[in-house]
Amino acid sequence: MNFAFNEEQNAIRDVVARFSAEVLAPGYRKRDQEGVIEKDVIRQLGEMGLLGGELPEEFGGSGMDCVTSGLIIEEISKGDFNVGYIPLLTSLNGQIIASHAAPDLAKEWLHGMTSGQKVACIALTEPHGGSDAANLRLKAEKKGDVYVLNGEKTSISMADQADVAVVFARTGTVEQRASGISAFLVPMNTPGITTTRFEDNGQRAIGRGSIFFDNVEVPAVNMMGDEGKGFKQVMQGFDYSRALIGLQCLAVAQQSLEEAWQWLTERTAFGQNLSAFQGLTHPLAEYQTYVHAARMQCYHALWLKDNNQPHNAEAAMNKWWGPKLAFDVVKQCLLAHGHTGWGEDLPFAQRLRDVLGLQIGDGTAQIMKNIIVREYLPR
Repeated sequence: MNFAFNEEQNAIRDVVARFSAEVLAPGYRKRDQEGVIEKDVIRQLGEMGLLGGELPEEFGGSGMDCVTSGLIIEEISKGDFNVGYIPLLTSLNGQIIASHAAPDLAKEWLHGMTSGQKVACIALTEPHGGSDAANLRLKAEKKGDVYVLNGEKTSISMADQADVAVVFARTGTVEQRASGISAFLVPMNTPGITTTRFEDNGQRAIGRGSIFFDNVEVPAVNMMGDEGKGFKQVMQGFDYSRALIGLQCLAVAQQSLEEAWQWLTERTAFGQNLSAFQGLTHPLAEYQTYVHAARMQCYHALWLKDNNQPHNAEAAMNKWWGPKLAFDVVKQCLLAHGHTGWGEDLPFAQRLRDVLGLQIGDGTAQIMKNIIVREYLPR
């Protein structure tokens, strides 16, 4: 067992950490206020090779291992949690498109995504169902060489900023559940598509909203995977993103801890540094332990993926524990800063709002625990 990152991984981490601290962190609050991730920032990520690196070279990647992709997302998210969602989306959608889209279509979009010229979102959730992901009503009807899509997707991250969407639609009957769902790659400028944005408490730079499909014609060649099997085929990619989400959230937790440790050595009360008071240091020590353990758990899941081993339960562990732990850690670090931590001039309140959303999105804790139970109960 080797718990060390190699020389190349450490070099990549150092470069990304410097970019994150110098370029991303200063704009964290501004992006939240303006509700957008600048195109220039996304292009910079692409130019640095930080988007979809695990994809094959033919699709614009570099054949990078998944552990290194996790390192990249972790370091980016320390500077700006929301910008960390861009490489995460690229990795999730990139693997789906590379594995299931027609080769020419995959090359066209993946080169744009890995270069930072294009952004993809994933359109799964619908208004009448969240965790019941297979309960879809958006209809895709075959007419000649196109499918006509009608319906609504909701709670879609980057809905009004994405250039293309991985859309799940029903090609079979409602009674078929997951067996009647197909996946399509749909450019967001296709006639008949409109979007709205929600007024959310956090993740405002990412944005969340609805996508409406009104007689949207999608070429049949844009179907990904087999008809009626897209849900089961494509959903397998979510194990990867769940481990990455864990690291995205834990990066915010670790950054907050580092700032809190520093604060305790600088601030004085009753003639001593705050670091002398165990009432302040012990909670941080406890949370530092948890963050270390959760972070190793995420990298273990990515290592399993790199070695083509099952990691369904491990990814679910990452997804339910990472966001919850991050919220608890940031709250404690805010409290350790006292009244100064409550102001918007420090990032703790914004971090709380941002990480809380991932206790809901991309799979709730209850669904993740169901997955773990299913994996561990004797068959």
